[in-house]
Amino acid sequence: MDSTPQFFRHGPGPLARLLLFVLLSCLLMVEDLRFKVIPELRQAVAMIIYPIQQVALLPSEVHDTVMDFINSFHIIEENAYLREHYLRNSEKLLRLKALEAENTHLRKLLGAVNTIHAKTTAKAVMAEILYTPRDPFSHKITVNKGREHGIQPGQIVIDYKGIIGQITRVYPLVSEVTLITDKDHSVPIQIVRNNIRTVISGTGKNNEIELRYLSVNTDIREGDLLATSGIGGVYPRGLPVAVVTGIKRHPSDNFAQITGTPVAGVDRNRQVLILSLSPALPTSPENLAEESSVESENN
Repeated sequence: MDSTPQFFRHGPGPLARLLLFVLLSCLLMVEDLRFKVIPELRQAVAMIIYPIQQVALLPSEVHDTVMDFINSFHIIEENAYLREHYLRNSEKLLRLKALEAENTHLRKLLGAVNTIHAKTTAKAVMAEILYTPRDPFSHKITVNKGREHGIQPGQIVIDYKGIIGQITRVYPLVSEVTLITDKDHSVPIQIVRNNIRTVISGTGKNNEIELRYLSVNTDIREGDLLATSGIGGVYPRGLPVAVVTGIKRHPSDNFAQITGTPVAGVDRNRQVLILSLSPALPTSPENLAEESSVESENN
């Protein structure tokens, strides 16, 4: 006997299914509140499926690890690139600061040249310091101007603040400068405050000069500015030389012990000015009398 195939199987209706699931939910809630079996079952199931979860997450973890490894190479390259640019920019910044400082110094030297030209007819030649002494007892420097540049022994060397020293030896392309701190070097000066004239001498120590043979009652104070007096015709008058920093007076001594600090220094700048020899000294009274007598005879 042939039976007709069933294309749709008939089961419980939707309402019956709803009631079944509601009843099952209520039973599960009661069991969860009273008997505490479901949490233990849940933990057991979680322990069973944990390795499966780890295996399922393994491709994602491998992918993240590989991406982090690749990104680390990019970060290393970027850090190296940024470090290189930082060093280059730092070098440029330092060079720029050095150029700004040198430009400022050159402007000050130009101002000093203009001031000197206003006071005297001496000409100035800019020079650069080549060598400074390593020996603490040597107070001589070498500049890059020599006989070929018109430099002569006896010319004075200054910076924008004041006197540095004097040319004592000339070579074809370089010259040797004896600093005013050299123990064998002396400069005729005057105290700017009261125009008292005297001579300063080097002590052989860095940044220190002394005023010798001034009596204990001389009117001099700490902080007094000392400038060239023009006596002798080597140094133009009015150039700053030093500032008085120490005075010791002992009643038993005839002379005071007076020390000072030069206002200029070769340890601060690289460029200096070499002044040409000052104009000839004014004619002395005896020569004036002789010239007057000669002129009267000629007339």
